[in-house]
Amino acid sequence: MKKLPFYRSFVALALVLLLNRSSDWGKWSPRGCVACLGGPRCPGDRPSRTRPPKHGTPRTTFPAAGSDLASVARGGDWPQFRGPNGSGVSVETGLPIEWGKDKHIRWKAPLPGQGHSNPVIAGGKVFVTASSGFQESRLHVLCLDQASGKQRWHRQFRSTGSTLCHAKSNMAAPSPVTDGKAVYALFATGDLVALDGDGNLLWYRSLARDYPTLANNVGMAASPVLWQDMLILPLDNAGESFVAGVDVKTGQNRWKTARTREINWVSPLLVPQGNNAQVVIGALAELTAYDVHTGKKLWTYAGNGFSNTSTPVLGDGLVLAAGGQFTAVRPGTAKAGPKLVWQTSKLHPNISSPLYYDKRVYSLNPPNILVCANAADGKVLWQQRLAEGTYWSSPVAADGKIYAVNDAGTTTVVQVGDKPNVLARNALDDPILATPAIAGGCLFLRSDQYLYCVSGDRERFIE
Repeated sequence: MKKLPFYRSFVALALVLLLNRSSDWGKWSPRGCVACLGGPRCPGDRPSRTRPPKHGTPRTTFPAAGSDLASVARGGDWPQFRGPNGSGVSVETGLPIEWGKDKHIRWKAPLPGQGHSNPVIAGGKVFVTASSGFQESRLHVLCLDQASGKQRWHRQFRSTGSTLCHAKSNMAAPSPVTDGKAVYALFATGDLVALDGDGNLLWYRSLARDYPTLANNVGMAASPVLWQDMLILPLDNAGESFVAGVDVKTGQNRWKTARTREINWVSPLLVPQGNNAQVVIGALAELTAYDVHTGKKLWTYAGNGFSNTSTPVLGDGLVLAAGGQFTAVRPGTAKAGPKLVWQTSKLHPNISSPLYYDKRVYSLNPPNILVCANAADGKVLWQQRLAEGTYWSSPVAADGKIYAVNDAGTTTVVQVGDKPNVLARNALDDPILATPAIAGGCLFLRSDQYLYCVSGDRERFIE
């Protein structure tokens, strides 16, 4: 076999490298797009406007494209994990009470992969994430029409970080967040993507490349939250752990504060204080609060230790957090520390987060007991057994009712008050580990295969 002349071998090698570089699964396309698998509006179809990134900056940034999303997130929307400020509470009324596979399902949309992220809803659009493919290396962000469930757009990306996780989890465990103009999606791989309302890429970051020691072999699941024009990014893990404030326009860090290296699945809680806010994050050792504008640590509270799976909730000015003792803490300041208001051992959710609703706090105690306590002093008022099974998802509330979904996909609807009243147990026979969403008079339930829109009135107009 004759050897190719040197220059021909060089040309052949160059062609192979070019083909690999421009393939769908390439990390960098010829036009500079990172990890994006393309689509009709893939930004890779336009000239790259950035040079290869420096450490801690977005991999790709494009100017915001025009969007038909006319308004920002409204009061009746569900913009983040557990809805408005992570409360799990909606102002909606007239929600469905009974449903089944063929009853009161307004629409049912197929999903391209699995996920525990709850859908986020704003301006008539439903955004949802998923992961699929070999070792869950394909990441998805979809936009559906809120009224019909029809797909508006679908964007796919290649994971750039580790896909190791618990057998029950996946790479679409963190929930996205929207401000009504754009959607920001964090995946358990450390991939962070910003898309406008039309699905155009605004910027993209590979956090696994920015911070190479990121590691969580059980899978990350904490969800980002929004404060004005800043994305609060929680990244507790076995490697370099931190919380960061990310500029939503550029994807660059405005601030970054180091945290203890430990695995943690708790999402940030915002405690508004006028034009400012505290970012409170729970972990096994303590609750910690940071200034939302600077990332400066303001106060910590150790107590008897806290949950690393259950996200605290805000109620009557108190931070309500699960742990060794369920604890109600009045937030402190940079000068004065937090104040313990009450503690109890009778509220102890496992994975799900607590719920504050109408002056009361609710906990889903394992295996399936809903416990109601007075939010002022922690005194237990009643307990109610729900549908049998385990509960990974967190309960949500609206219109005087609590909706709790077990892992098998059965939702128990409880009328709350001085005494509980179980109104219905609704089975879909489709496993659900994602927390429900509420918007437009409908309940949105997400399984690994479908997104269900449940409505008591099929003809009701979704505002």
